[in-house]
Amino acid sequence: MRNLANWRLRTRTLELGRRTLVMGVVNITPDSFSDGGPFLDPEAAVVRCMQCFDEGADILDLGAESTRPGSRAGGRSDGIDALVSADEEQARLLPVLEAVLKSLPHVVVSVDTYKAVTARAALEAGAEIVNDVSGFTWDPGIAQVCAELGAGVVLSHSRGRPEAWRTQPQLAPDALLATVRDGLAASLAAAQQAGIALDRIVLDPGYGFGKRFSENYVLLNRQAELLKLGRPLLAGLSRKSFLGHTLAPLFDGSDAPLDARENASLAAMTAAILHGASIVRVHQVRAAVEAARIADAILAASSPIASESR
Repeated sequence: MRNLANWRLRTRTLELGRRTLVMGVVNITPDSFSDGGPFLDPEAAVVRCMQCFDEGADILDLGAESTRPGSRAGGRSDGIDALVSADEEQARLLPVLEAVLKSLPHVVVSVDTYKAVTARAALEAGAEIVNDVSGFTWDPGIAQVCAELGAGVVLSHSRGRPEAWRTQPQLAPDALLATVRDGLAASLAAAQQAGIALDRIVLDPGYGFGKRFSENYVLLNRQAELLKLGRPLLAGLSRKSFLGHTLAPLFDGSDAPLDARENASLAAMTAAILHGASIVRVHQVRAAVEAARIADAILAASSPIASESR
């Protein structure tokens, strides 16, 4: 199901498809949905980054602004700016990025941002990848920055902005897939128009980003259809609220708390790999590395990996 592909980054190239790459998440925020903010302190964040690599992460993904549902990330439709300014985002992000690269200069670091100025600062400080949850739609200037500095990019599908994610109307399965496919195709076109080569781009379906609870399962079940866009896929399912919602009957009708979603996260991650994801974005790295190894063995047994056609 997965083809071999070379993902060209700012200073190096990663091979995708032969085995799943694990991207470890560290949120340098006070209000992350996933962990509540224990890594806002730079020293704690750096320690966690080192742990991610010790546990087997291939890529580190640093974020300094929460994009949880209901947040003001990207600004609001009423014109109110994002809660976290670019200056504040960089003040949180850059000291951690610089400290990690000083200690481990050869590791691959991705920056989770939609702001052009933050992307530029991070890339100039040594980041290799820009992971934009908006798919170049919230700050169009970011595409030009990534093109100019030769970044690898992850373009996600987001159905609206976080303020509206919980109120999006339910879509039928075919309509949902068309919405995600068309949105990713538009982001892909914007990237190419800015001068970003195809081999620098990975696509992310954007689980939880404007999808209703059940829609995420439809998307996961049909994720492989997105491979028709011609680019490798990254899947970020770790600790998502739809997993907690599904587990509610096991928790007296309340959504499973964040610390009780790890098994569900691994199950969803494994399904994503079997449905074509080449990269997975996770919070608990070691368990993900082990689960990915099993999923890769299943894929290897079912069909040989073909070389990407050029």
